Amino acid sequence: MHRNMSSPTNDKQTTGTVSVAVAAMGVVYGDIGTSPLYTMKEVFTSTHHPVPVTPDNVLGILSLVFWALTITVSLKYVLFIMRADNKGEGGIMALTSLALRTERLHPRMTWLLAALGMFGAALFYGDAVITPAMTVLAAVEGLEVATPVFKPYVVPISIGILVGLFAFQRRGTASVGALFGPVMLFWFATLGALGLWNVLKHPGVLEAINPYYAIRFMIEHRMLAFFALGAVVLAITGGEALYADMGHFGRRPIMWAWLGYVFPLLYLNYLGQGALILDDPEAVKNPFFMLVPEPLLYPMVALATAAAVIASQAVISGAYSLTSQAIQLGYCPRIQIKFTSEHEKGQIYIPNINWLLLIAVVTLVLVFRSSSALASAYGIAVTLTMMIDTILAFVVVRALWGWNWGQAALFLAFFVFVDFAFFSANLVKVMDGGWFPLVLGLAVFTMLSTWKRGRLLLYEKLTQDSMPLDAFIKSLEYGGPHRVQGTGVFMTTNPDGVPRAMLHNLLHNKVLHETVVLLNVRVEDVPHVADAERVSVQRLPRGFFQVLVRYGFKDDPNIPLALSMCQRFGLVYEVMETSFFLGRETIVPRSRVARMPGWRQVLFTFMFRNAEPATTFFRIPTNRVVELGTQVEL
Repeated sequence: MHRNMSSPTNDKQTTGTVSVAVAAMGVVYGDIGTSPLYTMKEVFTSTHHPVPVTPDNVLGILSLVFWALTITVSLKYVLFIMRADNKGEGGIMALTSLALRTERLHPRMTWLLAALGMFGAALFYGDAVITPAMTVLAAVEGLEVATPVFKPYVVPISIGILVGLFAFQRRGTASVGALFGPVMLFWFATLGALGLWNVLKHPGVLEAINPYYAIRFMIEHRMLAFFALGAVVLAITGGEALYADMGHFGRRPIMWAWLGYVFPLLYLNYLGQGALILDDPEAVKNPFFMLVPEPLLYPMVALATAAAVIASQAVISGAYSLTSQAIQLGYCPRIQIKFTSEHEKGQIYIPNINWLLLIAVVTLVLVFRSSSALASAYGIAVTLTMMIDTILAFVVVRALWGWNWGQAALFLAFFVFVDFAFFSANLVKVMDGGWFPLVLGLAVFTMLSTWKRGRLLLYEKLTQDSMPLDAFIKSLEYGGPHRVQGTGVFMTTNPDGVPRAMLHNLLHNKVLHETVVLLNVRVEDVPHVADAERVSVQRLPRGFFQVLVRYGFKDDPNIPLALSMCQRFGLVYEVMETSFFLGRETIVPRSRVARMPGWRQVLFTFMFRNAEPATTFFRIPTNRVVELGTQVEL
């Protein structure tokens, strides 16, 4: 009797993995999936050292594309770095947190790793600006292939699409997000079908998988081949998204979708473009759209535009998520965050970031006016981020995974060699647009590091000026201020000291509540903290309570909800019987013996004044808040 060896549990797991992999299509692979729109065109028509169209050169480039995708995306990200997850979360912030968790690090090394992670995160904003501009322009340029009449309208149409995309953000992507996966599933199937049709005409291009052709191309052309890497790298832009989006979908669905579906169909399209160029060298003007049969050209432009919008949506959402994490980890001042879905915690919208990105994207389109011109700006930020990922991953594999020095050094040397080859090839394009993501990344890094440094100095100053809590409570035994009914909650960064707001309240109002809660919020270097571990309460004499509220860097802070969890510790929270006392510090720049340069003091003061109030960020009822001002000299 034949027995079915597959269990219902395994069938459900397989079905679940497949459905999640389809959902991941619309978020994870949008950027790398739109790379065929412009990669081959830039290799052979770039203003920087275009590669002559010969059969050997075409095979050499196709071989370089295959091995770039294999080494950087499949080996480095899918097989190695995606194993370095922070409680299931990926991305450069998670990787930095893992690296900083290493014991016995020298303080300077700790600072260097934190600075590398911060700079890598800052570079992502450059990617979030360039990707929408580049992909939408490249998709709309397909209209030029249909008829030159559309050429003057490419930029206006692109700007219209981008403005609509950013204006839609405030509505949230939950309503259309379900369509993203199927659209990208169809997009990759179309890429593969178009590629296969031309590969069947020239099956010889399949030989490009042999690394011999890439090596021969590099040896024969040397400097030209080196410069060509600056265009080949466009094929792997978006590869780091596989790691960054791991927390949404998990490692297995992303890995199997890449290896079993996306990678084969993606590369099949590159092979098809190569076959077309061998058949008609004039096709290098726009090999992607020239693959398409003429009757299907307009539908293909529409599909490519949809794919470009989805790719843009992924990096825009990534910018929101990164900003939210930076706020939680103390690298960015509090700014308004709106939650666009009642069910999905990750569905957020940040108005300030949204409109700044739109201004930057539209400016890029107006300045560069074509995807070919923008190609000079694309790549340098991505390759630098990938190199930072490799260095941070080296620390993780050496210290946390227990690899010996030989294994870890081999890992570092191999991947840094590849990353540096791509990065250095892009350096020649700095003056022609590559400066943009570097300048933007440096500006964001300056703001992040200034905020982190300023907050540290402010914390030290407030700690120095505070009175020890135990001494204050002991002094109440000998008489003290009048105690009034209700609960007074004082938010503090130093749980062992008396908050300034309390001292000011005593100075002006001469009273103290019967129940006093000293509330300290701590953000851990993990993505989420379970509700069971959210709060801890320590009862002190004279009606004082020390409450520690813990959040992960992807959690949504809600202080009233956290206080309601304290009932099991004997602290009852009644909103109408509770007053929240918050200190509102005014920063006064210090001219003499300053621990921060004058320009950074001015920048920090500006950021501090424009930060969102703690009441809004922590969801504290505004009608229960008392703010007490004080001046602090840094």
